[in-house]
Amino acid sequence: MTYAFFLGCIMPLRYPGIESSTRGVFKALGVDFKDVKGFSCCPAPGVIKSFDRDTWLALGARNLVQAQQQGLDVITVCNGCYGTLFDVKHMLDHDPNLLKNVNGILAKSGVPPYKPGMKVRHFAEVLYNEVGVEKIKKATKTSQEFRVGIHYGCHFLKPSRHKKIDDPERPHMLEALVEAVGATSVDYKNKDMCCGAGGGVRARNKDLAMALTKDKLEGLKEAGVDMIIDVCPFCHLQYDMGQKEIPGFAIPVLHLSQLYGLAMGLDKSQLGLELHSTPVKL
Repeated sequence: MTYAFFLGCIMPLRYPGIESSTRGVFKALGVDFKDVKGFSCCPAPGVIKSFDRDTWLALGARNLVQAQQQGLDVITVCNGCYGTLFDVKHMLDHDPNLLKNVNGILAKSGVPPYKPGMKVRHFAEVLYNEVGVEKIKKATKTSQEFRVGIHYGCHFLKPSRHKKIDDPERPHMLEALVEAVGATSVDYKNKDMCCGAGGGVRARNKDLAMALTKDKLEGLKEAGVDMIIDVCPFCHLQYDMGQKEIPGFAIPVLHLSQLYGLAMGLDKSQLGLELHSTPVKL
């Protein structure tokens, strides 16, 4: 398995440990990544799309073309990037008129046309469906016996009628993935609610964003979790930095790739945990 690794914006700029963890984990599992020159911002699904759909589609399609030129499908570790690139692909694959319009925009910039048929994958879905829980268990060197609160995020499973990767109301994929390395998934209040940051809320209405995050953190604290496990750098940022902005919380936040890095024996310097705003003490 070889994929074009779409980094997005937040991971390489704010949490490089997520990137290095992901590379190390997938190498250990026999999955190859190729860096593709020319990738840009996805762009963010809840911001640019709200103002100018054609620009959003064209920028997303341009990214897909970069991977397509290499003959590769895309993999991303970010829910927002996954949401944009999957949705753009789906819309262009199923609407010939939209495809013609977007390819016309690309042509004006000298970009080759997007051709329907490629795939956009979320790393957690690849872990579950392609790598498989049994192979992950075999690659685990140290059981991670933590009580964890899982955060799925908004763009991972939905729109569910198109993605069809898990039950959107009663998902189980991430539970199975954390349990594969010895952790216990703990249910908590408002588990399926947004982290508070998405759709430009953190930038536009910080008070509302923090109120939503506080509600999530209260549920996690009441459930007595040892750490939060997310699958998106933006959700990760909101929980990590949010706890510096909201008094009374100090729950370590790990991206799933960082938890897997611990389980598979990656050097802790490769995980980047020391760069987090909320201290991670293991």
